[in-house]
Amino acid sequence: MKADSLPTPRRWSAAGRSNRNRGLFLAGLLLVLGLLSALSVGVGTRDVALADVLAGLGGRLDSIGQAAVAVRIPRTALALLAGAALGLAGAIMQGVTRNPLADPGILGVNMGASLAVVVGVAWFDIASAQAYIWTAILGAGGAAVFVYVIGSLGRGGATPLKLALAGAATSVAFSSMVIAVVLPRNDIAGGIRSWQIGGVGGATFERILPVLPFLAAGFAIGLLSARKLNSLALGDELAAGLGERVALARAVASLGAILLCGATTAVCGPIGFLGLVVPHLSRLLVGVDHRWLLPFSAIGGACLLLAADIVGRIVARPAELDVGIVTAFIGAPFFIWIVRHQRVREL
Repeated sequence: MKADSLPTPRRWSAAGRSNRNRGLFLAGLLLVLGLLSALSVGVGTRDVALADVLAGLGGRLDSIGQAAVAVRIPRTALALLAGAALGLAGAIMQGVTRNPLADPGILGVNMGASLAVVVGVAWFDIASAQAYIWTAILGAGGAAVFVYVIGSLGRGGATPLKLALAGAATSVAFSSMVIAVVLPRNDIAGGIRSWQIGGVGGATFERILPVLPFLAAGFAIGLLSARKLNSLALGDELAAGLGERVALARAVASLGAILLCGATTAVCGPIGFLGLVVPHLSRLLVGVDHRWLLPFSAIGGACLLLAADIVGRIVARPAELDVGIVTAFIGAPFFIWIVRHQRVREL
């Protein structure tokens, strides 16, 4: 018997090593998330002593420092939820379209939600949280369908390049329409412009609670679509040959992304590029298997948005930069790098 045919207990399979590495990466990412959450509560435009941080976490409001901590707790919670939602939505969109440039901002989904909310406020006087959320979700869904239809026209169908161009053009058009709607309305212009930048400042648990059912539904639908997205990655013909109902799989996964994008935009405003950057970084860690990629993208998105919010608080003291500005500084160069090095290939 040859020596190399003997059993070797120390030889691990490639799958075993891969899953072990992914588990280590997951533990490390969760540790980073915990550290960033602690920093988000303790760091801001005002320095707060550790004793005040601990007292504020316990619900005490006896000093300015403790009051500052009480304000930062819902802000941190919103950054966690919004970052996870946008990171997961970006990974789903890239899987559904097989487009490395897919992102809620680049494909016009966030701007569609933004336009719907602005029209609702300016023309229909919507004011309740539920109205904001439903309007944003309908706007996000309408924009997604519109971009996909436009990108599917002509020869070759919905190629990555055509979808990216259609999304960019739609986003610019919707942005111009937002300006046209807001311009004659001085009574709402200030609030709309501030909201359009995208941020988590001023968060309260009263603002967060109405959006939780929509985010929960989006997370559930998105994560349960992992196997279907793996099938879609093989190509439509092969996926259909394996018994996958391609159109239904795309529609269900897209619904999860639309719920996440619309609900997040309603409460935070449009935050760009996070859904582009996070899935690419997550693929470097765990590969293309969506069963791992989707959870990593959600956790990575929460980490990135928390980090962006912390940076925005300290770089312009005593003022703040909204996270939408910080993520744009990070995402724009990353977008250019993807275009130059990946040549807009399909995933």
